Amino acid sequence: MNNNQKKMKRIVGAVEYTTSDGEKKARWTQIGVAFENRDGSWNLRFEYLPTRPETTIQLRDFDPKEDERTVPPQLA
Repeated sequence: MNNNQKKMKRIVGAVEYTTSDGEKKARWTQIGVAFENRDGSWNLRFEYLPTRPETTIQLRDFDPKEDERTVPPQLA
């Protein structure tokens, strides 16, 4: 990695929901981004904060395939 490039990750949270059949499921929702510092520590920037203490939060690498699905075709 070039010294001028910063490593970035997505911050995602598992949001639990109940289906119409009463089944509990979870979906991952992006809630922010993380930037790696030179010393290996991370700065976390949250767009949303989970309100439930049992919410699972993870750092995930950016996935180019996922980015393609979220960008409107006219902007890709």
